[in-house]
Amino acid sequence: MTVSVKNQFPYRYDEVGSLLRPAALKQARADFQSQKISADDLKAVEDREVKRIVEKQADLGLKAVTDGEFRRSWWHLDFFDGLNGAHFFTPAKGYNFNGLETRKGGIKITNKVTYNPGHPFFAGFSYLNSIVPDGVTAKQTIPSPSVMFPNKDAEIYDEHYNNDLNAFVDDLIIAYQKTVQHFYELGCRYLQIDDTSWGMWASFSKGTLNPALKPVAEAAVRAINAIADNKPEDLVLTMHVCRGNYASTWAGAGAYDPVADYLAQLHIDGYFLEYDDERSGGFEPLKKIADNGRHQRIVLGLVTSKKPELESEDSLRARIQDASQYVPLNDLCLSAQCGFASTEEGNHLTETDQWRKLKLVIDTAKSVWKD
Repeated sequence: MTVSVKNQFPYRYDEVGSLLRPAALKQARADFQSQKISADDLKAVEDREVKRIVEKQADLGLKAVTDGEFRRSWWHLDFFDGLNGAHFFTPAKGYNFNGLETRKGGIKITNKVTYNPGHPFFAGFSYLNSIVPDGVTAKQTIPSPSVMFPNKDAEIYDEHYNNDLNAFVDDLIIAYQKTVQHFYELGCRYLQIDDTSWGMWASFSKGTLNPALKPVAEAAVRAINAIADNKPEDLVLTMHVCRGNYASTWAGAGAYDPVADYLAQLHIDGYFLEYDDERSGGFEPLKKIADNGRHQRIVLGLVTSKKPELESEDSLRARIQDASQYVPLNDLCLSAQCGFASTEEGNHLTETDQWRKLKLVIDTAKSVWKD
């Protein structure tokens, strides 16, 4: 009997998505920006480097592989810029992270947001899906709709909807539903939405969600569930919750307690949750997800992608056992806490460190689970 992708993912050992950009790719992007090479020349380098890291991920033993987000500069802005009605711009300042200000980038919503059948991510996925080896699944990542909610702190500016969040969310839902459907038509069976909103909302709250944030949290649940309920049955939809990942630093800190009730309402197939340090708090809030009756898998991000030091297998196994007090072990999986390069700058570790981290995830998971 053939096991469907729906029943396989998230896999016991999985990855969040982004990988460190190789020097050749960084140089090609810089040469393209300075008009030293053509778009076709850049694409040829991207294709070559994507093929290389797909082969590396498969050789390592990963069951689902990504393109490393090699065709993007930002994990989120490139996708939003590809939708109709939204445009990248360079604001006066970058995002505030712990101890630094990021590179400058933002989005302006200047017209009705709609699906773009020519979105560049479609061609990127088609190439990825064409080169994955037999028995390996191509995983696509895109930002969550809630990340696009107008928010000056996140440099998302609304110049069209006049702060009518419901009207904006209505349009965004349709744009995402059509986008997800087209990914499916191109062969995508594993899609992950990346979401910094929940992590940052938890950071802005104490114990329970800040009342001022409840309308946007409720809108986020509405948007994500409308996408999840509309997707094809055999498309796996997961969500990664992040507190910021830029040059090995972070933007938010706070346990999941304030947002756990909302996360437990989502109709997705699995969660990738950061748990690499004390910023994420304890495992207790996971019980709300485990008790919602949906049997969603929770991928524990216990291995940090921010530092080169390697965790011990014993410590990871102990933490998995700790989490199993709140979530059945059969519903747990393991990954790194985030991607290794949410932006093209990448975190402060080497590619060798990156592969060692992912191998640790695989080896540890195999020692815990036998399926």
